[in-house]
Amino acid sequence: MKKEPDIALEKEKITLWQIIAAMVMVGIFYIPFSSFKGPAFMGEYQREPAAIFMVLAVLFLGIQAVITRKINLPFKNLLFQALLVLMGWFVLTFFINIVDISQYYFKETSGIERFIRQFAVLIISGILFLVTFYNVFRRYDNITLFYKVRKVFFYSMLMVTSYGILEILIIKFNMVFFYNILWIYKWFPFTDVYLHFGHDRISSVTYEAPALATYLLTVSGWMFSYIITEKGLKRFLPAIAVIVLALFSDSRAGLVIIGVQVLLFGFLLIKKKEHHSLFLKLIGLSAVLIFAVGIFKGKVIAEYITEKITSFGVQDDNHSISNRSRFGIQYASYEVFKENPIVGVGYGMQAYEAKDKYPNWATVGNWEFKLKYLNQTFPSFPPGYNVYTRILAETGIIGMILFLLFLTLIIAACLSLIRKNDDRYLLALVVLISMVGFCFNWLKMDTIRVFGFWVSFALLLKMTGTTVFKQNKAKGDG
Repeated sequence: MKKEPDIALEKEKITLWQIIAAMVMVGIFYIPFSSFKGPAFMGEYQREPAAIFMVLAVLFLGIQAVITRKINLPFKNLLFQALLVLMGWFVLTFFINIVDISQYYFKETSGIERFIRQFAVLIISGILFLVTFYNVFRRYDNITLFYKVRKVFFYSMLMVTSYGILEILIIKFNMVFFYNILWIYKWFPFTDVYLHFGHDRISSVTYEAPALATYLLTVSGWMFSYIITEKGLKRFLPAIAVIVLALFSDSRAGLVIIGVQVLLFGFLLIKKKEHHSLFLKLIGLSAVLIFAVGIFKGKVIAEYITEKITSFGVQDDNHSISNRSRFGIQYASYEVFKENPIVGVGYGMQAYEAKDKYPNWATVGNWEFKLKYLNQTFPSFPPGYNVYTRILAETGIIGMILFLLFLTLIIAACLSLIRKNDDRYLLALVVLISMVGFCFNWLKMDTIRVFGFWVSFALLLKMTGTTVFKQNKAKGDG
């Protein structure tokens, strides 16, 4: 197949492909910016300004496809095929349960309307955005693509870090005079400035601390990669920024997930001989820092770690409400699954059945259920808090097997590319770290509307082409 010209080489004039690529890159830059709240018609993307640029990229790609009568779809890629099979099963569960779904009504929304909305979000993210990302990414060679996407994430991380540092100084150290500087960020597009004084945690340009943690685990692999590609102490700064912001975000699950990603990165360094000395330097630097901090703040850190470990219980005073809501909803989802183990209740239908199964230990004295989750006048549906229990409840054991197979293929493809150790190594390493983060993060969130996941998946599709597990030197650019 004839290779399209590299976008970077088409400098004589601005082409439609360059506009599409620019929209995608700007969209990636804006992934963390969720403090902004857009118009109601944006629906689930109301807090996602990145979606605005992604939609523009989709529209321009459509125009390009009409003009050239050509668009690249990775139908021959095993990973994409697995995604289509999974989505096909989601649709099938709707028709299998159509009799019950037609009778559902909750929060002024019928079951059929709910399915249409939920599946539309899946189509937008998993087909339209994904195909657009793929068509842009395949026009670059692997090395150029790695550095280009990383640069965008780096500049985005600069905004997140600078805002976050000011938040830390104001909230944690009571240096309120920095608020005047922080207010300047209000003039940056799609950014609202507000602080979580009552919660004593930072969220940077996102709308809440858990959202910041999700962004950090999205970008962590990219920031860790500077340790491999750059020289001197400055190469550690991006990774340090990720860890520091994760600590001050006070997101318990986020800290655990990023900790897993750090360990995975260290393991990948050990596996490659040329990185052994780098790994030893990293261990040495970490040991010195831990020892130095331990001398002065050892007791405080020990108390902090103990508090974080115990905060996952439902009796913890500071986190009791959120934990009871989270575990109560997950429990209800599992109860729905037990009653509908094979095919579930239909994609997007979990809340209709779960609302009658919330346990008393979760709902009694819990304002979140009274004012939000069971309040018919509160428009938002209760979150599932766990994509795995949601898929079990909505699509049954068949859906769960297909979903786990899909994730397993993704991880296996990344490992296969890393072992080949060619020009895809860095991209594959970053994508693997990100994908592992997403897999763990889905233990605390139920949406697959995660831009970072679809960007990473598109990168993987680009790298693998039709040779996902073939042990040869094919570059996977088809």
